[in-house]
Amino acid sequence: MKSIEVTTLKKWREEKREHQLIDVREPWEVEVGNINGLHIPMHELLDSIEKIRRDIPVVVHCRSGVRSAAVVHHLTLQLGYEDVHNLQGGIEAWSQKIDGNIEVA
Repeated sequence: MKSIEVTTLKKWREEKREHQLIDVREPWEVEVGNINGLHIPMHELLDSIEKIRRDIPVVVHCRSGVRSAAVVHHLTLQLGYEDVHNLQGGIEAWSQKIDGNIEVA
């Protein structure tokens, strides 16, 4: 499974490198704090699969990286996606290493 460090994602954003960021947390978690990804709760993934692009890198995140790892595994092994990355440490790592103003539920 591919993964990406929060520092690398920050660099991609600064360089305006094309990618899709997907937040698989629950709605109440996203309300507390988010990093502007497309919100698709984990339990709604299959109903929203058409929203996930295949033509650019996809980065999936959750609170700590566990749920997003399961989603990345499913997207790659079950659905044939190729360029999908798990954000290591999730939004917790983003808050700790990149932007301490982001609150985490």
